[in-house]
Amino acid sequence: MTEQATVRSVTYDLLRSLGLTTVFGNPGSTEQPFLQEFPEDFTYVLALQEASVIAMADTFAQVTGRPALVNVHSSAGLGNAVGNLVAAYHGGTPLIVTSGQQHRELLIGEPYLGNREATTLPKPWVKWSYEPARAEDVPEAFLRAYAIALQPPAGPVYLSIPMDDWKRPLSGFTRTRTFSDRVLPDPGRLRSFADRISASSRPALVFGPEVDKAGGWDAAVALAEKLRAAVYGSPLLDRASFPEDHPLFRGPLGMSVKTISDRLTGHDLVVVIGAEVFRYYPYVPGPYLPEGTELLQITGNPDVAAAARVGDSLLGDPRAAIEQLLAAVADGSARTAPQPMERPRVLPEAPNSPLTPPEVYAALSDVRPADAVVVNESTSTMAQQIEWLPTTRTGSFFATASGGIGWGVPAAVGVALADRERGVSRPVVGLIGDGSFQYSVQSVWTAAQHRLPVIYVVMRNQEYSILKSFAVLEETPGVPGLDLPGLDIAGVARGFGCRAVDVDTTEDLQREFKAALGAGTTTVIVVATQPQQAML
Repeated sequence: MTEQATVRSVTYDLLRSLGLTTVFGNPGSTEQPFLQEFPEDFTYVLALQEASVIAMADTFAQVTGRPALVNVHSSAGLGNAVGNLVAAYHGGTPLIVTSGQQHRELLIGEPYLGNREATTLPKPWVKWSYEPARAEDVPEAFLRAYAIALQPPAGPVYLSIPMDDWKRPLSGFTRTRTFSDRVLPDPGRLRSFADRISASSRPALVFGPEVDKAGGWDAAVALAEKLRAAVYGSPLLDRASFPEDHPLFRGPLGMSVKTISDRLTGHDLVVVIGAEVFRYYPYVPGPYLPEGTELLQITGNPDVAAAARVGDSLLGDPRAAIEQLLAAVADGSARTAPQPMERPRVLPEAPNSPLTPPEVYAALSDVRPADAVVVNESTSTMAQQIEWLPTTRTGSFFATASGGIGWGVPAAVGVALADRERGVSRPVVGLIGDGSFQYSVQSVWTAAQHRLPVIYVVMRNQEYSILKSFAVLEETPGVPGLDLPGLDIAGVARGFGCRAVDVDTTEDLQREFKAALGAGTTTVIVVATQPQQAML
């Protein structure tokens, strides 16, 4: 006798057809009806806290290029997840986040573990939030969630599903559909942008995260070289979209209104592609653009276009826009090429003790494999990382898009899992501050359980250096809670099953890093470093 089809079996068939066979989660009682008799052709990735679940799924989706499926516990579990849901929203990562809801018969009485106003809780950090009105609507809700998550601007969506829905009989769901995930720019407006770029005497290009996510790395290089234009990294970027060792690369723009305006002085036109205009923080007043400078923006996100404080915007897929601009703009060979960025790379004659961040990065630059991925959440040393460990390949740099911490450690896990699924072998290097490491330390357990080739380099300066830097800038002395004494990071990492060591010298760091490359598991290297004021 054929087993009767249910909402659960029909939904799993739909998920198979969509390629959503990896579930990132932390199970709760209201999720067990969905997870029972978990199919052998599906993979369940367990993280030990819901915020870490989201960050792992975030980079997994970015690297695989398709939506990721998340399942967390109702109410409080979803609340835990919201912190990193903010990063996924700002980063435009397609996630389908689900949680269980209490039994429909109990909901009117506000039961224990009921998700009160379930569709409100994750807002405004999801594109769509829905609880099906009927059990029969669950598969179609998943299909709509998939479409909304994937279509530009991509982003997370949320489904709340009552736990008794899964066992309801359902004959099947046949209204499957396919969806486009690219929108081409308006040809006429693109042509006018191309004409303005061609007429510019000293253009600047700013490539943002959308470019790398759209697969536009090579096209961006070709456009910059054709125009002979200076290229700047967008502020607070979460993906690098241009080789940071290229002669046309002029470094990051900075973060404040004044710093960015100062950096762009001398350019008559700034073309921002795939980025906000701009991610500003902290507030240091100044003109939004230098006098005599105009700005053009191309983005796939209408909200990003609407929020720009200056300039003219064009909506469309960044890669398609760059490729069309490449064919439409005039050759810039008559322009004077910008001078290559100065890289002082000054190190002391004798090693410091503790080491400084530049000494740590210089040591890593000698042993980092060319194909390594960097996940950065050492917020006070981002400038030194670009100087010593520049990103030179597409899809090889990741950082949080939200400004919150606790994303980087689980994000490195997601990258490594995605590489494994697509048959790619490359080391993943997590550059993490000692404060950041504490927010999601339990993520290293997942890495160790899966024997992922992740090498965490944790700079142990015993403080929140980035916050002390802001205290200087904002003239706010005497802020409590900025020191972090007494953390045994290596001991905790070993407790979660990782290979972990403490090092004090560059020689020890390089030796342990080389050993980690062949260890066949996850390694945490804790480096004692001096505090350093961040470049804000």
